Amino acid sequence: MVNLPRMRKGVLLVNLGSPDSPSVHNVRKYLREFLMDGRVLDTPWPVRFCIVNFAILPSRPKESAHAYQKIWTPEGSPLVITSRRVRAELQERVTKPVELAMRYQNPSIESALKILAEKEVTHLLVIPLFPHYAMSSYETAAERVKEVAAKMTPPITVEIQPPYYDAPEYIEALVASARNYLEDGYDHLLFSFHGIPERHLRKSDPTGCHCLAVENCCEVPSPAHATCYRAQCFKTVAAFVAKAGVPGEKYSVSFQSRLGKDPWLKPYTDFELEKLPARGVKKLLVICPAFVSDCLETIEEIGMRGRESFLKAGGEDLTLIPCMNEHPQWLMALEKMVERF
Repeated sequence: MVNLPRMRKGVLLVNLGSPDSPSVHNVRKYLREFLMDGRVLDTPWPVRFCIVNFAILPSRPKESAHAYQKIWTPEGSPLVITSRRVRAELQERVTKPVELAMRYQNPSIESALKILAEKEVTHLLVIPLFPHYAMSSYETAAERVKEVAAKMTPPITVEIQPPYYDAPEYIEALVASARNYLEDGYDHLLFSFHGIPERHLRKSDPTGCHCLAVENCCEVPSPAHATCYRAQCFKTVAAFVAKAGVPGEKYSVSFQSRLGKDPWLKPYTDFELEKLPARGVKKLLVICPAFVSDCLETIEEIGMRGRESFLKAGGEDLTLIPCMNEHPQWLMALEKMVERF
């Protein structure tokens, strides 16, 4: 009689990460790890090293540390704290062991996999906390987990949750989290997604000839859409407005958080916030569907700096719709992903 190896399934949630503290030292450490990732700053290593260490790190950590200080809580980074709570609440709902890791800094992927290995997990479902495919978020998180898992003794078999940008449970959770804000009334709803360089779309295009080749490329069916961040963002918006009943003339899409001088996805959120008041928008709602947990890019970039920019341009009220965070519908969506594993 052959004894088959015992299988035990586990779950790993992976988010982007945050500095360990808002000090300049820790922010510099975080930015160095983040920007030296070849899927984030996709230049040859020697060029990347020079850009990061001689052009960015001398000044950027001080600026970013100031921004982090504005959102830091007594418990720590909002992104990490919320992600930990989501992990704990998901664990209450499922029997498979659930751990949390950050692609950069702590809790690390290595430490999370070690805990899962100690719990005798042999097969792992990785849920990137990024609904859309992008080489600088979803892909780098998935590939890093696979790399570390393969080095475990014994190796852990990894399955990656596919992007869920238009999955019914994700859209339902997103709409549910925004419903009260939509019902309060608004002049305009701005969907602000994290931006990426245009070249990332072309690099992720398996056809090599579809993405950004024509203006309406995202509307033309193509195998490229399986890894096209821009097309997936537009599909999220289409599903959201259909589910929530948002009129076509009352919403638009933009992209935030660009870095450097190369062209990123347009239109740029900061430019849009300055233009909208001139179009008669006084009461603005902003939602950031690429983020499942509130973080620097939502709380500070949109909720603080973005609001100030909008008001200065003549707007009267900008309300940031919080991310799904620990919303029960989002936890239910995660639970369904785990149940299917």
